[in-house]
Amino acid sequence: MKIRKAELLITAGRKDQYPETIVPEIAFAGKSNVGKSSMINALLNRKKLARTSGQPGKTQTINFYNINGDLNFVDLPGYGYARVSKTEREKWGKMIDTYLHSRNQLEEVILLIDIRHSPGEHDRQMYEWIKSFDFAGYVIATKADKISKGKRNKHIEEIRKALNIEDKRLIIPFSSTEKINVDKIWDLICNIASIKNE
Repeated sequence: MKIRKAELLITAGRKDQYPETIVPEIAFAGKSNVGKSSMINALLNRKKLARTSGQPGKTQTINFYNINGDLNFVDLPGYGYARVSKTEREKWGKMIDTYLHSRNQLEEVILLIDIRHSPGEHDRQMYEWIKSFDFAGYVIATKADKISKGKRNKHIEEIRKALNIEDKRLIIPFSSTEKINVDKIWDLICNIASIKNE
């Protein structure tokens, strides 16, 4: 995808702050520190458009990014960080639930999982939640550069079994540092959003 323009539209904590756009939206969900912001930067060929942090639980809002005026990426708050209070975790859950229920232009929610670790309880709950909205259930397995190429299939199989995914083609290994499968993810996104991959 040729990125002519990419910008952060808004960081929204409430429904009334969502941008008034009608372009298709692709949302990304995942555990705190799984690499959502790094992936967005890699896909958009920007270094710091999406703010990354070594501190888990940093994304506490829903962040909307517009690409070429044709598409929005939506970065959902990370979940599962133990040091965040239960009240805060419930607030994030409600925030995500409100977004999923109310955003008509949402085309797909893609779950990010760290390829090095088997999905945990929060990952399984999020995946079931995504599937309950009748989304396809795509998973991006991040940090693929951290394990050898020969071991990736074994880790993908672990993810497939843990999340009860029938078709392992729904799982795409990815690395933001080495740009592994950037083109493949763009093909998927453009296909979902029915836009040309130029």
